[in-house]
Amino acid sequence: MADADEAAGHTSRPKRADARRNQETLLDAAAAVFVRSGVEAAVRDIAAEAGVGTATIYRHFPTRADLIIGVYRHQVEACAEAGPDLLASGPTPYAALGRWIDLFVDFLVTKHGLAAVLQSDNAGFETLHAYFLDRLVPVCTRLLDAATASGEIRSDLSALELMRGVGNLCIGAENDPRYDARRLVAHLIAGLRRPD
Repeated sequence: MADADEAAGHTSRPKRADARRNQETLLDAAAAVFVRSGVEAAVRDIAAEAGVGTATIYRHFPTRADLIIGVYRHQVEACAEAGPDLLASGPTPYAALGRWIDLFVDFLVTKHGLAAVLQSDNAGFETLHAYFLDRLVPVCTRLLDAATASGEIRSDLSALELMRGVGNLCIGAENDPRYDARRLVAHLIAGLRRPD
């Protein structure tokens, strides 16, 4: 049950590096299957994607809700960890912000189905939403601050405002192939640029 507790945010003792990698492989596989087939996808499909047996999935995530929460938290962490890396390696802070927003859009478009399932448990959803904000708003703030300090963008927008705007542009994108949320978000990000 420790894996399910950890997926829900309760940690007991640190996992070995190989155990963390194995769990990350399971979560990546589940995320890929959820994108293709939805959150109600068969566990055997997730196991096949991960190259493990179904018992391994259930050992780490005893319930579907545990697996969904684990995927959600894993994806939030990946997005949060990408921000500082992009800022350090990008050609400019604005370029790093744009690339991070692309990752954020990918996260949002593929996670609307997860959020809908999780909202049935309002207390659990509120906890995950708070986790989402606690992890991602500071990352977006750091990227915005860096791009502002470099003189590349205006300074009159908060990270939460930007993230909510991007989130609103992503609503429905997963269900309509004619709607390109990324294109609209690119226009939003371009609008942050300071006039030359």
